[in-house]
Amino acid sequence: MTVAPTRARTGGQVVVDQLVVHGVDLAFCVPGESYLAVLDALYDVRDRIRLVHTRHEAGAANMAEAYGKLTGRPGVALVTRGPGACHAAIGVHTALQDSTPMVLLVGQIARGRVDREAFQEVDYRQMFAPLAKWVAQIDQAERVPEYLARAFHVATSGRPGPVVLALPEDMLGDTVTVPDAAPYLAVQPGPDPADLARLRGLLEAAERPMLIVGGSRWTDAACAQVQTFAEAWDLATVAAFRRMDLIDNTSPVYAGDLGIAPVPSLRTRLREADLVIALGTRLGDITTADYTTLAAPDPRTALVHVYPDPDEIGRVFRPALGIAAGPVAFAAALAALRPHPHPQAQAQAQAQAQAAPRWRAWTQAAHADYLASLAPSPYDGALDMGRALADLRAYLPRVAIVVLDAGNHTGWPMRYLSYGRPGRLLGPISGAMGYGAPAAIAASLMHPDRLVVCFAGDGGFLMSGQEIAAGIQHGARPILLIFNNASYSTIRMHQERDYPGRSIATDLVNPDFVALARAYGAHAERVTRTAELLPAFERAVAAGTTALIELQTDVERITTRGTLASLRAARPKP
Repeated sequence: MTVAPTRARTGGQVVVDQLVVHGVDLAFCVPGESYLAVLDALYDVRDRIRLVHTRHEAGAANMAEAYGKLTGRPGVALVTRGPGACHAAIGVHTALQDSTPMVLLVGQIARGRVDREAFQEVDYRQMFAPLAKWVAQIDQAERVPEYLARAFHVATSGRPGPVVLALPEDMLGDTVTVPDAAPYLAVQPGPDPADLARLRGLLEAAERPMLIVGGSRWTDAACAQVQTFAEAWDLATVAAFRRMDLIDNTSPVYAGDLGIAPVPSLRTRLREADLVIALGTRLGDITTADYTTLAAPDPRTALVHVYPDPDEIGRVFRPALGIAAGPVAFAAALAALRPHPHPQAQAQAQAQAQAAPRWRAWTQAAHADYLASLAPSPYDGALDMGRALADLRAYLPRVAIVVLDAGNHTGWPMRYLSYGRPGRLLGPISGAMGYGAPAAIAASLMHPDRLVVCFAGDGGFLMSGQEIAAGIQHGARPILLIFNNASYSTIRMHQERDYPGRSIATDLVNPDFVALARAYGAHAERVTRTAELLPAFERAVAAGTTALIELQTDVERITTRGTLASLRAARPKP
């Protein structure tokens, strides 16, 4: 179904009208002359689409990616040709690896100049081919509705991801009379009843089952349904890398996350499991410890892999049961998999006690190990981040949005904070530094009534910290916690492990972060002692604007569980 045209429009106006049709309410950009016609058309709908202009195209792309994570709808970024598109590529790569719906619109040179290496000319089909689900160029203004509708459909259907559309500047100026497309509809497959029956059979035969939840485009309701299923079956449940908000971490079945530094016993438990149900996750190399906890291509355990893209099932691991289903559809279907109560049970409590007696102790032990991991490791320094974040864990509201950058500093919020819906966790599974500040600003603009707190290292913050200026201008109010240990500490950690005593190119000479943030107009403080963090955080909340708290940490404390000295000592002597 299409909407009949009512007037002649420029290509730029048709592009913007399609954004309205597809429900776009917020978009991010750095303006450029290659898409002036689109910018002009956005002026006419500024009451329906809020346009946030950033200080760098990577910031715009990361903000759009964060929008896609939070909403399940495509985040939209607009950038100019050549350098603008190259800068935005990092956000596209993150959207690909994180399975986030996103649409990037790139201005392009005029059609008559193609293949002459005109000013800022790039063939985006080649450039973005390995980074996006679909890349195209719209050479005819009459086909703009068709291309935009397909872009939104592709970005949200199956495994979500980014789509890139190039917009030649002369095409945007063409005048056409063309109908709008109908709003896009995302397509997600659902499970077959026979698959659920087979899953029940595998569960009832298991001795040590484990559930792994991950992936994107979950709803709060779907998360609750999966948690109900896991608790009814007493399933030890873990989160894939940086997906800890998919299940309430206080649940008695929660056993931790399969990130870079999980609960020490968790990987062993995964190896010992005789049934693994992987729901929504691709089972990437971090989640599977470089494909060792589950052997590729033939896992050492029965694997049930539930994923929205059938091409992904069996790509790395050959499952005992593969189910092509989106997380929302599959979560709803799990209601049919309630465990059978013992026939002699007289009360609900007795029925639950009889539901899965074989592995209850296994699940309880896994949860106990997770709870034990929350105790801060011993540390005699002035600023003990384990203790400080334990205090923060008790302070943060359940609806808080936590944003992570990339680097070793994320070990502290990943270990010591607690997650679960309706709160949210945003972090680049791609491992892209510089994600934190722009993502936190986008989250705050989307949810001005919710507390947004970002954790970034000094190196990552200096890749995108200038977006504080955009945040201040547009009214964002995130709180940015900057771990300043004057080092690219993740690389320093690897150097000390593999080449002890030969660190190079990892020391940083940093600016005064407090003075820098205040120059942008943000509230800013510096914390050097454990007891100072929570009062400083409360003052940051009360400031009612973007706030930065610099945390002066010691590079020697390289992870939540180790030091540089311990890394050097652990290396075998030649």
